[in-house]
Amino acid sequence: MSGNEKEKDPATLKEEGNTLFKAGDMQGALCCYTKALKLSDSQTESAVLYRNRCACYLKLEDYSKAEADASKALDSDPGDVKARFRRAQAFQKLGRLDQAFLDAQRCAQLGPKNNAFQDLLRQLGAQIQQKSLQLNSTDARVQQMFSLLIDASAKDSDRQKAAQNLVVLSRDDAGAEQIFRNDGVKLIQTLLASKQEDVMLSALRTLVGLCTGHQSRTMAIVNELGMEQLCGVMGSGASTVSLAACHLLQVMFEALTEGMKREIRGKDEAILPEPSRELRSMLRHLLEMMPASNVSGSGRDSAINLLVKQVPRKSMKNPDNSLTLWVIDQGLKKILEVAGTVPELSDGPPLTDNSHMSCSVLLSKLYDDLNSDKERENFNNLCEEYVQQHFRSGLESKLRAIQTVSVLLQGPSDVGNRTLEMSGMMDAVISLCASKDVIHQQVAVEALIHAAGKAKRASFITANGVALLKDLYKNSENDRIRVRALVGLCKLGSAGGTDFSMKQFAEGSTVKLAKQCRKWLCNESLPPTSRRWSVEGLAYLTFDADVKEDLVEDKNALQAMFGLAKSEDKTVLFAVGSTLVNCTNSYDVEKPDPQMVELAKYAKQHVPEEHPKDGASFVKERLVKLLEAGVVSALVCMVKQESPALTESGRECVARVFLALVERQEDRGTVVAQGGGKALIPLASDSTDVGRIKASQALAKITITSNPEIAFPGERIYEVIRPLVSLLSLECTLLQNFEALMALTNLAGISERLRQKIIKEKAVSKIEGYMFEEHDLVRAAATECMCNMVLSTEVQKLYLATGNDRLKLLVLYSGEDDERLRKAAAGTLAMLTAEQPEICARIPGTTTHWLEILQALLLSEIMDLRHRGVVIVLNLMQAEKSLAESLMESEALEILSVLAKGGEAAQDSVSKAAQCCLDKAIEYGIIKSREREDRSETIEP
Repeated sequence: MSGNEKEKDPATLKEEGNTLFKAGDMQGALCCYTKALKLSDSQTESAVLYRNRCACYLKLEDYSKAEADASKALDSDPGDVKARFRRAQAFQKLGRLDQAFLDAQRCAQLGPKNNAFQDLLRQLGAQIQQKSLQLNSTDARVQQMFSLLIDASAKDSDRQKAAQNLVVLSRDDAGAEQIFRNDGVKLIQTLLASKQEDVMLSALRTLVGLCTGHQSRTMAIVNELGMEQLCGVMGSGASTVSLAACHLLQVMFEALTEGMKREIRGKDEAILPEPSRELRSMLRHLLEMMPASNVSGSGRDSAINLLVKQVPRKSMKNPDNSLTLWVIDQGLKKILEVAGTVPELSDGPPLTDNSHMSCSVLLSKLYDDLNSDKERENFNNLCEEYVQQHFRSGLESKLRAIQTVSVLLQGPSDVGNRTLEMSGMMDAVISLCASKDVIHQQVAVEALIHAAGKAKRASFITANGVALLKDLYKNSENDRIRVRALVGLCKLGSAGGTDFSMKQFAEGSTVKLAKQCRKWLCNESLPPTSRRWSVEGLAYLTFDADVKEDLVEDKNALQAMFGLAKSEDKTVLFAVGSTLVNCTNSYDVEKPDPQMVELAKYAKQHVPEEHPKDGASFVKERLVKLLEAGVVSALVCMVKQESPALTESGRECVARVFLALVERQEDRGTVVAQGGGKALIPLASDSTDVGRIKASQALAKITITSNPEIAFPGERIYEVIRPLVSLLSLECTLLQNFEALMALTNLAGISERLRQKIIKEKAVSKIEGYMFEEHDLVRAAATECMCNMVLSTEVQKLYLATGNDRLKLLVLYSGEDDERLRKAAAGTLAMLTAEQPEICARIPGTTTHWLEILQALLLSEIMDLRHRGVVIVLNLMQAEKSLAESLMESEALEILSVLAKGGEAAQDSVSKAAQCCLDKAIEYGIIKSREREDRSETIEP
C-alpha cells in the first residue's frame, strides 16, 4: 500500500491515534481520530473512533465535546460500556449528576466486577446526596427571604437585608434554581416596582445570578418580566439602577447567544426552543429607546453600549452578519435621530456628554460589520436620505443634518465624507460659522473640525476656513466657540503629522496654539466640555516635538489632563490617549531606506524629516517626566471605563503608551506598583490586533524582570499566559517572540499549575517550533523554556514517544558552540534523564557523537556545563549497566576521576556527582578500588 493510500486508511489513522494517546500526545491523537472519522464509512468503526476521541476530550478537559462523542458512539452501539462509562465521567464533570448516575448504574449492571464502575457509582451517590441536602437547606433559606420580602409589616432594614441575601443565594446554582422554581421572578417583579433604589438594585443583581450562563432560565425571565419593564428600569434617571439594569441585559444577551452557539446532544437533554425570538425582542426594545423622550441620557447611553457589544460579530471568521443587517434595517434611522440631536435645542431626546461619541462608535461598528459593497451602499443611502431630509427643511432641521454629519465623520468616516460632499453642505457649514447664534456657531465649527480629517479636505479648509476660524478665535466673546475654533486651527496646523518639513502654518504658530490649549485646560472655571476640547487640540499639536517638550514640562497641564481622563466625561479618552502616544513617540514609524532617500532627493521628491527633539534621549526624558506626573494611574482609570467612547483604537493608544513606559527596566516596578500590570491584561484581549500585541509585549517585559507572583498576584498570574502565548506567532517580530519565550520560562519555573495552563494554551508545540529558529537568542530562549516545561509529566511523555527527533535535538544542542543554548539543552537532558530513566537508553541511538558531546560537557571550563554533564552521566549510569560500561570504556572514566578530586569549593557539587559515578561503576563491578586515598591512580578497568 502506498503512503497516500495509508494516509486515507481510517484503520491506520486509528492505530496512529492510539499510539499518540498512549504517549500522552492528546492533540495529536485527537487530530488522527478526527481525520479517520471523516474517511470512515463503517458505522461500527465510527463508533469506536467517537469513543476514542471522547477519551481525548476527557483528558483535555473539554467535557461538552466528550459527552457529545460518547453519545454518538452509544447511538451506534448502546451496549458499548466504555463509551457509557466515559459519558458518565463527562456528565459528572458537567454537573449533570442524575444523568451521570444513570450511565454509571448501567455500566455497573453490564460489568458488576469492574472496580472503576463501582467507584464512580459510589462517588456519584455521595455527590447527589450532598446536593440534595444543600438544596433542602437552600430551599429553607429562600423561603425565609421570600416571607420577609412579602411581609408588609416587616421593617425596611429587614426587607433590605433579605433582598441582599437573595442576591448572595442567586450566585449559587442551587440557590438560583430554588429562587426560580419558587416563583421568585414574580416577587422580583414586585421589588422592581417598589421604586426604592436599594431594593431595585438587589432585585436586578438577583436576576443577574439567575441568568448567568443559563439559557432556559433567561428565556423564561425575558418572557415573564417583559423587555418593556427592564428597558424602563434602565431608562430611569437613577444612574446606579440604570447601570445595574444594563449589566443584567448584557448577561441575558450572553446567556442567549452562548445558548445558540452550543450544540445540545444526548437523548436525556431537554430540547430548548431557539432563543432568537427573545434576542430580537431585546434588540427591538433597545432601538425603541433611542429616540424616546422619556428615557434618561444615561439610560440611552447604556442602550447604545449594549448594541455596540452585542450586535456586531466578535470574529470576522463568522460569515453571518444577519443581526447587524436587521438592526440597520429596523433601527438605523432611530440611531441617527440621536446622532442628529442638538441638546441645546428644545426638540430631541435627553443626551449626556458621551451620547454623540457613543453613537459614532455604534455606527462605525455596524458599518465595519458589513460584508459586501451592496450592504455598504445601502447603509450610505439610508444615511444620505436622513441627512437630505433634514437639510432641505428649516434652520433647526439643517442644524440636525450638520450634527448628524459630525457624528458620522467621527464614526464611519467614509459615510460622513459622502454626506459632507452633498450639494450645499460645506457652504452651509462655513456660513453658519459666521452666525451670531452661539449654538449655530458651535454645531458648524465642530463639523468643520471633524471635516478637516483628510489631507485634501484640510487643504481646502486651510484655503477657505482658516481666516474664519482665526476671526472666531480672536473676536468671539464666548469661550465655547473660541476653544472649538482653536481646535480647528490646531488640527489644520498639524496636518503634516510628525514630518518636520511639512508645516501648514508659520514657524512657532503651533507652539502658540498649544500654549493657549494648556491655558484653557488648566482653567477649572471653564465647563469640562470646553476643557475637553483643549485636549483635542493638544492631540493634534503634539505631533510637533516642541509642543511635546512644552507639555511634559507643564505639570499643571498634565495633572489637569489626567484629571479629565479620570472624570465622567468619557469623550476625552481618545484625545488623552492620542496625546500620550505622541508625547511618548509610541506610534509606528517606518525608517526609510537610506538609498531610497538619496534617490528621492535626486528626483526632487519630498523626504520626511524627523524633528531633532524626537531623538531617543528626548523621548526618554519625556517618559520619566510623565511617570513622575502620575500617567500610570490615569491610564489605569481609562482602562476601567466601561464606555463605548473607549474604542478599540483608544485601547490601542493606551497599550502603546504602556509599552513605551515599560521599555526601561528600572521603570517597570513603578508601572506595576500603580496598577499597570492589572490594566494590561484586558488590553491584551480587547483591542485592535496591534493593540493586543503591544499590551502582550508589555506584559512580557514585566514578567521577564519582575517576580510574576508579585506583579500578578493570586489568580491574575494565570491570565497572563494567553497573551504571552499569542506572541508566539509568525505575525510578531523576533523580539516579541524572544520576550514571550523568556516570560513563559519564568512562569513555567514557578509551579505545576502554571505549566499545566501553558500546556492547555497549546504553547508546547509553538515553543518546540522556536527551538529550530535560526536566530541564536530565540533558539536558546525556546530551549530554556522547554527546560522548565519538562518538569511536567505531560511534556516528559512527548520525549518518551518514539518516531520523533525531540531527544536528538537536545543531545545535538548540548554540543553546540553557543553557551546559552548548551546550558539550556544540557539542563533539559539532565532533568529528563532524572525523571524518566527510560530516556537514558535511547540517548546512544540519537547520534554517533553522543559520547564526545558528554565528554565535552565534562571538560568544559564553564562550571554550569560541567555540572549538567556530570548529572547526565550519573543518570545514564544509574539507569542501565550497559550504558555505564560504554561510558567507563571511554575517556569519561579519566575525566570523572580528575573531577572527583575536586580542588575548588565551587566545584563541590561537581566532584560529589563525579564520585557518585565512580561509586556506581564500582558497584556494577566495572572498575575496582585498591586505595581509597588515591582513587584516581588505582582504578583499573
